[in-house]
Amino acid sequence: MADSADTRGRTFLGCSSHCVRFCGGVLGLVFFVSTGAATEKPPPNADAAPVMRTQSRISATIEFGLPALAAAIERDIPKRLATIDERINCVRRRVLGFQVSANCDIWGYVERTSGVSLYGRGDRVFGAVSIRGVAEGQGANRFTARIHGETEAAATVEVEARPQLRKDWSLDLNFSDSFRWSEPPYLHVLGRDIPLAEYAEPRIKTQLNRVRSRAIAAARRIDLRDKAAKAWAQAFEPIRLSAEPPTWLQLKPEAAAFAGVRASSKTLSGTLELAGTAETVIGAAPPAASPTALPSLGTDVSAPGSFDIILPVRISYDTLRTGIEKAISALPKNNAIRDVQVYPSAGRLVVGLRIAADSEPDPAAGEWIYLSGKPRVDTDKKTIGLAELAASDTIKDRIRQLLGDDQLLTQLQEQGGVSYGIAYDNLLNAANEKLTRPLKNGFRMEGHLTSAKLDNISLLADGPMILIHASGELKILYGL
Repeated sequence: MADSADTRGRTFLGCSSHCVRFCGGVLGLVFFVSTGAATEKPPPNADAAPVMRTQSRISATIEFGLPALAAAIERDIPKRLATIDERINCVRRRVLGFQVSANCDIWGYVERTSGVSLYGRGDRVFGAVSIRGVAEGQGANRFTARIHGETEAAATVEVEARPQLRKDWSLDLNFSDSFRWSEPPYLHVLGRDIPLAEYAEPRIKTQLNRVRSRAIAAARRIDLRDKAAKAWAQAFEPIRLSAEPPTWLQLKPEAAAFAGVRASSKTLSGTLELAGTAETVIGAAPPAASPTALPSLGTDVSAPGSFDIILPVRISYDTLRTGIEKAISALPKNNAIRDVQVYPSAGRLVVGLRIAADSEPDPAAGEWIYLSGKPRVDTDKKTIGLAELAASDTIKDRIRQLLGDDQLLTQLQEQGGVSYGIAYDNLLNAANEKLTRPLKNGFRMEGHLTSAKLDNISLLADGPMILIHASGELKILYGL
């Protein structure tokens, strides 16, 4: 802003130019007063736009519904698990002193009576299927022709699997199973119980071995590598975080590690940690990064790390000036301060105050005093203000002469801040909204930023940019 004092030039009050520059270096304050023809106004000197890049991690989770996997396994399980067709010795007893031995024919079957149910808990998948066995026995010759019996029994096949991802990206279920009858099948013949389990179980176990191999084949057909490669490629596409100003997120994954297989009541998921950089860009959309080939799996990690991003919160110098004017309005002789300037110079905020005596009614009258201090950001209160304002006793005396007290520096430091909370909340909400969206080929993205801390502050030409290091989670999902 141009001012009338500039046309008259400037001099320092109470100190040579060398002295003032020295005091500024020691006390963290550059403090200027203009009254004449000297040109001591700190030159505007904005910071260069920062590179907003940080190391980050993305969770890429491939989810599959356990009901769909159960259906795929069930398609490979026959309805009839075993057929019984045996001739056994069913009578062996003494009759009238003679040893009588006779055979019986036994026939029957064991069938599946329920679908396959799968559910997960922790790192394991559990399954069960119900079966039913029916058998009849009939004497095989004239002596035993009148012998007849029948039986029925139920059983449950229980399966436990611990899924693991192999280095070739295939999924291994590591099955173990058990088989138990709720009531073992017996055929009652002439007061004798003939156990039928020994005839049925070998056939059932043969079928279960086939089911196990088919289930493993079904799990490996899931093709995690193909899904992981597609998730990897989509992580390179720019994400628009907000429209005003246009703000983009560019992810550049560099490495992949396996973070385990987890199961819930309805899902089976394999999770990768994609590690690399996250860069925030303001302005035009950055060109999409060329996806590299999916790297080999690195060392397993217990859980994916947090997602990190730099969010830029913009504040104008006019907004800062409004905050300073409000703080000044609380001073007893606030009408003596006729104008306020705020601008950047060499990494510091310069506050110019044109102060005039009561006896000077001319609105353009007054002396320009320039203070500079470090910007202070309070991330808890979400405010930006001034810090490290100080002055020599000579300068304090001059302020006291012009304003009638020495509260100016204290008032500016304690009350001269402004809130950036609304701008921060708008940006955070917009980012969270954009981080949750559908992707291509059945994938989707879910992201949420939950915590933030100050990363840096840059004093740009059009206003301070507060760089917030936000953390949370970002997942690329496939499945449910």
